[in-house]
Amino acid sequence: MHYLKVLCGFGFFVLLVSNVWSISGWNEIRGVYDDLCYLRQAHLFQKSGLRGLDTNIALDDDHYLSTKLKEIDFPTWSDPATAPCHTLIPTTKRLVIQYPPGTGFVLALFPEGSQVISLYVLTSLVAFGFALAAAVYASSFFPLVLVVAFGDAALYLMINPTKASYSMAPTMVVCVLAGFLTAKLFASEGRRQRLVLTVSIGLLLGLAVNFRLANLFLSAGYFAFFLVSSVTSRKMEPVLLGSLFGTAFLVGISPTLLANAINAGSPFATTYGGADIAPPELNSGVLWAYAGDLQFGLLIIAGAWTATMLRLSDRSGIRQLALLVAANLVVNLIFFMTHPVFTPYYTIPIGMLSLWTLLFATLIPHREAIRDDIDLRKPMKA
Repeated sequence: MHYLKVLCGFGFFVLLVSNVWSISGWNEIRGVYDDLCYLRQAHLFQKSGLRGLDTNIALDDDHYLSTKLKEIDFPTWSDPATAPCHTLIPTTKRLVIQYPPGTGFVLALFPEGSQVISLYVLTSLVAFGFALAAAVYASSFFPLVLVVAFGDAALYLMINPTKASYSMAPTMVVCVLAGFLTAKLFASEGRRQRLVLTVSIGLLLGLAVNFRLANLFLSAGYFAFFLVSSVTSRKMEPVLLGSLFGTAFLVGISPTLLANAINAGSPFATTYGGADIAPPELNSGVLWAYAGDLQFGLLIIAGAWTATMLRLSDRSGIRQLALLVAANLVVNLIFFMTHPVFTPYYTIPIGMLSLWTLLFATLIPHREAIRDDIDLRKPMKA
């Protein structure tokens, strides 16, 4: 097994090098309007610090956005009123960026001109690291095959379709971290460890909302699980865990609430407009688009894997985890399948969060079972 793991790690490294090589040739200004708005938010943070949360177009006194729009030959680049991915807020009469501030903040951590390349290289390194960690957890041949298949897919997805939106890169990091910690949570037997893991997961999923507002739904299954556990259990621990999760989630989401208060006039008012705030409805075109896309395959695998765990696992913790994943999948599918817009990456986050969770939930108990079996075979000391 040791040599197979080394071979597996080498394969992941080759994919990582391929990713870095591809990313190093990217152009930040590729004509996509969303890109310019994320970069403008990053520019505001670099120029004004936390005051960059205020995205009022009137603050574009250095003409950063108009210059970028001119570079891509935007027809009305000199007219702020026509700036793409900005929304006019009726209550404040301000034209503001529609996206939450997290992606811009992360991009602002890197030097202007190489922000996107740096971000995607870093996120690919995170995916590579956790793929290696999964290989270490694999204790026999079949789990290692799972790791190879999923690790290769995860590294590939860091390029395509993740590059379609800059918000996807930090979102994918949250998915792998939250997936690993969720698996650890349901395998944990220590109360203190469960408390720490619950707070960490809640904070991570809250932070994810700052990258993409739709990431709000990544927490749906967790809230449902803690609510049901609190109602059905006679113990206080589920209530405590649920309260801690909700509090940590609220702390994580607070930058978006603050940005909404500044830009939209209320923490709970949206800066989005158009199709993004349209009421849900079933659209056959959207459904068929998902059915023929890579995302559909990921969701099918996640659903089948979850169902298998529910049916075959004899561990209560694993069954509870599978129920949480199932609830999360259902809520996210309902939202995106009734959303009037389709993109090649909308359901990638819930797919990857589910699959990372299921992968580590499969590996950790299996490794522990093998270790326990080995311990039982040791001769008893006199």
